[in-house]
Amino acid sequence: MYSIRRKLSIIILTCSILAALLTAIFVNITINNKFSEYMVSNQNKRNDRIVQYFQEVYKRDKKWTADSGSEMKHEAYMSNYCITLLDLNKKLVWMMDPKDIREKEHFKALDSKNGIFTTNTFSVKYNGDVVGYVQIGQYSSVLLSTDDVNFKLSINKGIVASIFFSLLIVIIISLYISKQFSVPIREVSNVSVKLSNGDYSYRTDVKTDILEIKKLKSSINTLGEKLNYQDLLRKRLVSDISHEIRTPLNILQNNLEAMIDGIYPVNTEQLIGLNDEVIRFGKLLNNLNILKKFEEDTVSINKEMILLDELLSAVCDDFSIALKEKNIDLVYNIRPGKAYSVIGHKDKLKQVFINLLSNAVKFSNYGGKVWVNLSRDKENIIVSIRDTGIGISKEDLPFIFERLYRGDKSRNKIEGSGIGLTIVKDILTLHSASIEAQSEVGKGSTFTIRFRNNV
Repeated sequence: MYSIRRKLSIIILTCSILAALLTAIFVNITINNKFSEYMVSNQNKRNDRIVQYFQEVYKRDKKWTADSGSEMKHEAYMSNYCITLLDLNKKLVWMMDPKDIREKEHFKALDSKNGIFTTNTFSVKYNGDVVGYVQIGQYSSVLLSTDDVNFKLSINKGIVASIFFSLLIVIIISLYISKQFSVPIREVSNVSVKLSNGDYSYRTDVKTDILEIKKLKSSINTLGEKLNYQDLLRKRLVSDISHEIRTPLNILQNNLEAMIDGIYPVNTEQLIGLNDEVIRFGKLLNNLNILKKFEEDTVSINKEMILLDELLSAVCDDFSIALKEKNIDLVYNIRPGKAYSVIGHKDKLKQVFINLLSNAVKFSNYGGKVWVNLSRDKENIIVSIRDTGIGISKEDLPFIFERLYRGDKSRNKIEGSGIGLTIVKDILTLHSASIEAQSEVGKGSTFTIRFRNNV
């Protein structure tokens, strides 16, 4: 098992070594081939020059003698090749001894063994007729001169040196690059381990300029925040459910024990009180079932064209009696000259507005005021419901759309199931709409719904 830094370094280094070796092999093969072509070309030019030289000698002397072209012997000896001059009948005129070249220090340095001696025969012409032959021979081990050998060695040394320095640079770069990747990924990995172990408060602030890793870091931090939020929500939910269940059970238990001990008489009045607590307990379970059934039934809903202004007006009229009982003034504002049509389920959306208006009336004091505003912009149709009620604290505001949440004690005094706003949010989600709440304790609350303008 390797760390990501070690793994990246090994991969980069391995790829670099392979690339360097392959490059060195291809460069070496290319240079050798080109150099061989160069040497063959030089030898061909040399052979042509020697033949032309003997042609000039015959043109000058009109015959072959033992001294014909003998001045070439020194040049041939120094260049590690042998010349043999033959006449027209291929009889020997003069020749160089190959052993003289083999005994040279240069030849011994190149090859301690005897090389293969090869010869090439070229005809010498005069006025278009063959007048003699020149044989040019050399040992295979001394095809290259000392300068040629040193040139090839210097090229190979240069290739090896370039590979070495390239690998050194690659190692340094690979260590830097692997660090750039490994450090933030390791930090993100540590955060994920902490989150999986239940430490939802752990975050990472590692800096990186790699877009994907930056998104990964942001995502894992966001996940931590959501997990922390959900954990807090779970604890509150368990506490709320426990409280809701414990209260009627405690009342039932205390009253039954009192009746058993003879403290309370067993009469119709006491039994009615106990029955009320049983009904209260049943309502809690029914509310949970309602929420579950609602979520199952509203996964797929039939939608139609709905005029929000008419729907809101009808819902406001339905609350006329409740408003009069608490002397609450309802103000319905609509921006004229606009179309307020949406695609949705009429009954479900009506339930949204009933729940919100019911809360506005329920949590408003006697003589309060409620505003229902309908407007639209380029992208959204906006419904706003505002009241002058008791308000919601900042601590409770993030949780009001969660199941069975009842808020602070002042709101718990008012009867409610704690699932109304949960249903509201679920319905709006199915309609691709959003809802947000703003509130201040003692001054009231404002719920704003935004429907996408898709009609």
